[in-house]
Amino acid sequence: MSDTPFGFGLPPEEPENGDEGNKKGNQGGQGGPNPFGFPGMGLPGGAGGPGGADNPFAAMFGSMNPNDLGAAFQQLGQMLSYEGGPVNWDMAKDIARQTVAQGTADGVKDASVGSSEKSAVEEAVRLADHWLDGVTSLPSGATTAVAWSRAEWVEATLPVWKELVDPVAERVGVAMGSVLPEEMQAMAGPLLGMMRSMGGAMFGQQIGQAVGTLAGEVVGSTDIGLPLGPAGKAALLPLNIEAFGKDLGVPAEEVRLYLALREAAHARLFAHVPWLRSHLFGAVEGYARGIKIDTSKLEDVVGQLDPSNPEQLQEALQGGMFQPQDTPEQKAALARLETALALVEGWVDAVVHEAAKPRLTSADAMRETMRRRRASGGPAEQTFATLIGLELRPRRLRDASRLWASLTDARGVDGRDGLWEHPDMLPTASDLDDPDGFVHREQLDFSEIDKMLGEAARKRGESDQGRPGDSAPDSDSDGEGETKK
Repeated sequence: MSDTPFGFGLPPEEPENGDEGNKKGNQGGQGGPNPFGFPGMGLPGGAGGPGGADNPFAAMFGSMNPNDLGAAFQQLGQMLSYEGGPVNWDMAKDIARQTVAQGTADGVKDASVGSSEKSAVEEAVRLADHWLDGVTSLPSGATTAVAWSRAEWVEATLPVWKELVDPVAERVGVAMGSVLPEEMQAMAGPLLGMMRSMGGAMFGQQIGQAVGTLAGEVVGSTDIGLPLGPAGKAALLPLNIEAFGKDLGVPAEEVRLYLALREAAHARLFAHVPWLRSHLFGAVEGYARGIKIDTSKLEDVVGQLDPSNPEQLQEALQGGMFQPQDTPEQKAALARLETALALVEGWVDAVVHEAAKPRLTSADAMRETMRRRRASGGPAEQTFATLIGLELRPRRLRDASRLWASLTDARGVDGRDGLWEHPDMLPTASDLDDPDGFVHREQLDFSEIDKMLGEAARKRGESDQGRPGDSAPDSDSDGEGETKK
């Protein structure tokens, strides 16, 4: 468990393939803890200013001359006046757009997508879908192909970020408000209300910064293995694709085509496996339900806090006043999410390689680059881990890819893709340990089971119609809907 009060620092880096690799130390906030485990919040002082990397209160009040104090209190008042949901999404959107406008660390600014770039993306997705037709039984899931600027990516993906982050932020807020006995809640009402408002603003600021930074790095809408964009759209970011392929030594057309294959493959999976999206998002909600707050420190300090004394409040927050606890529910939810992500990414890896290998000379190199990017914790995984403490890293990507490839050899494309018909037909975490055993095991045919259940229901219905007192047609019926007289 992290030492940051909400435990939302970056997790240790995992091995590339689940079996090998060296773990690296925690990459969370630098320069000491902060109230929510978040780095610089974009307040006066910023991440680079005095105290900015520690917490917003230090950034707001540390090393500040009297002339700036009024502005600081005004901003604090704006944060405390927020009365919306668990995250201030208006603030998140504004900060994300501001972050995008500032450009990336290498000085590259966002730019509108030109007509030639749009045409290149549309052609790449069209060709990618054609290639995928020969390696999967799932039909195309992209009705349109779009080329986004970074700002357009922010606008298009914020609704899904909201769906992902709100359950966790909501649970944290509820936990904060429920830790006190009922009689104490009335006394501490103003303080708890202030903390909820501050929490919504803090989440909003940090999410805005993270999403804005991420917009400068992602190459499409499915970089984290989840459908962040609107259904039916295969989206690529030409500016970021150019930066991604800059040092690979691979022709730009091949880089774009390979990434289009991945985007189109994800689109097929999420479009034609209707239960998959809710399965993944349900694991996130399961994680949120398991969040519990350690009340020991809260009970000790809440009666001594003076909300008018920012330094005292800062010290209480920095001391871990709201420390979440690991629970069995959280661990189970994370295990389900990790396995599901590995299966999604493994399937995409397998079918994309099968489509690209005969056609792209760089197929092997591109595959290894993407595997390392996903397995070592790319920017998308780190961002999400920072935001809500969840790690969207398919640690067993290589194991899952090997299993899907073996299924293709043993059962063919239809037999492999047919496993997506029902979640109970998919491999489990233990199956990734013994892929050969799973590949050659007899699988339940859920379509046959559905037929059997339907037939049983039909016979039961016919039997019920013949019972006395039922409103069934008279036995003298002539079969035309009228009773013989």
